[in-house]
Amino acid sequence: MIVQACLNGARPDGFHPRLPLTPEAMAGDGASCVAAGAAELHIHPRGTDGCESLAAVDATVHAVRRACPGTLIGVSTGAWIENSAARTRAAIADWQALPDHASVNLSEPDAPAVMDLLRRRGIGIEAGLASVADAERFVNLAGHGQVFRILIEIGEQEPDAAWEVTDGIARVLGRAEASRPVLLHGFDAMVWPFVALARQRRWSTRVGLEDGQHLPDGTTAAGNAALVAAAVAIFRAEPAG
Repeated sequence: MIVQACLNGARPDGFHPRLPLTPEAMAGDGASCVAAGAAELHIHPRGTDGCESLAAVDATVHAVRRACPGTLIGVSTGAWIENSAARTRAAIADWQALPDHASVNLSEPDAPAVMDLLRRRGIGIEAGLASVADAERFVNLAGHGQVFRILIEIGEQEPDAAWEVTDGIARVLGRAEASRPVLLHGFDAMVWPFVALARQRRWSTRVGLEDGQHLPDGTTAAGNAALVAAAVAIFRAEPAG
């Protein structure tokens, strides 16, 4: 069970005063999150124009590694970043500063090819499952048991719907005896309910400005490190009763 810090995601400039968008900002923010208890970092590198870019992975990973030696670093391969399967694959093939792992959304058509490329490059795979259909697709892929981790990442904002999708994904994984480590997380209104559920099920979780900017009491966090500290406190709390 770990807490991963997701520093920025696709959030736009202005989402939060301390949203890190440059390699230097991500490096400094990542170090603060590690100091607050984060075991890993998940980042979305940005180009000089501030937009997400797979071509910016080298410079960003270099900067974050210098600031956070020994910390596992993951990046996104989301199809929207390059808006082209060919450009996505070409960018990954050109990486020189390799991240430790990369997330792949099973809802995306080119996911199997991206996963194969990551394996050939020696990069771990976080298999992102946002629906029961994603889970079914995942367990039917050859080599699904060799991914680094399974991400159950729930976009639903109503609790009953969110629990239903989560339980449905878990049932599919259970039937397939998919025994890889699981990281569960939600977005915005569901960030903290899923941190609590992850602790209950002894899964890992993640928090950060990619997923939401509010603390458990509803106030706006000072930044990523405050969000990490709150999640770590939940994970370390003594069980009730």
